[in-house]
Amino acid sequence: MQVRHGNMVVGSTGTGKTTLTNTLKSALTSLYKEGHKDYWYKPVVVDTLNPKAVTMGELFGEVNKFTLEWTEGIVSAIVKKAVEDMENEHENFKKKWIMFDGPVDALWIENMNTVLDDNKMLCLNNGQRIKMPETATMLFEVNDLKVASPATVSRCGMVYIEPVHLGWLPLLETWYDEMKGDPSAEPPIPPIIIEPHLAEVHKILKDVFTRMLNIIRNSCKEMVASVDTNLVSSCLKLIQIFLN
Repeated sequence: MQVRHGNMVVGSTGTGKTTLTNTLKSALTSLYKEGHKDYWYKPVVVDTLNPKAVTMGELFGEVNKFTLEWTEGIVSAIVKKAVEDMENEHENFKKKWIMFDGPVDALWIENMNTVLDDNKMLCLNNGQRIKMPETATMLFEVNDLKVASPATVSRCGMVYIEPVHLGWLPLLETWYDEMKGDPSAEPPIPPIIIEPHLAEVHKILKDVFTRMLNIIRNSCKEMVASVDTNLVSSCLKLIQIFLN
C-alpha cells in the first residue's frame, strides 16, 4: 500500500476494510518495536474522519463572509500537524494515515487530486499551499467508486474486497467467543450463555442464517438493498439485547 500517495480500500459494509487497515497498522508498529531498521517500519497514527459529515468549508477551510477571517479546515489542520510532527521528530517520526471513512463525493474528492499527485500539495481556497510530508498517506475507505472521476482513481492504489471472501460466518464465530466469556481476563469475564446451551444456540443460529439468507436472496424482493453481514450482525445484536 505504499505504491501511491493515496490508497483506496473498496468494498461493501462488513467486508473487513477497517480490519485490513488496522492489521497493516499493527504489523508496521510491531516490526518497528522488534527492531527492524527499514525506513518505513514505523509506528502508525491514524486520523479518521467522515468527509460527508461536515461541509466543504469545515473540511478544507473557508473564509467567514462576515469577518473575512480564514477558518481552518479539518484536513488542513491534520496535514499541518503532520508537517510539524515530521520536523520535530526527525528520524523518530511516526507514520500518519489520514483516513477518509465515508462515501466518495465528486466535490470533495476532486480537491484531493493535487495531494495525490507526485508533488503532494494541498491547495486551499485562501491560496495557501501545504506540502504533505513523506510520512503522511491519504487512505480512503469507500463502498464504491460510482462518482469518482478517472483522474482520482488513476492517482490511487486500489484494494478491492468482495463480500464472498469473508461472508457472515466470522460474525457468528466472534459472537460465539464473546458469549463464552474469558476466565483468564482480569477481572474474569463470566460466560453469558453456559455450555452446552451455547453450542446448541450456535448450531441453531448457523442453520437459521443459512436458510433465511438463501430465502431472502432467491425468493424475496427488497425495497432497500441489504447486505448479508448487516442482517446477521443486526440479528445477533437483537439476541444480545434480549439476553441483557
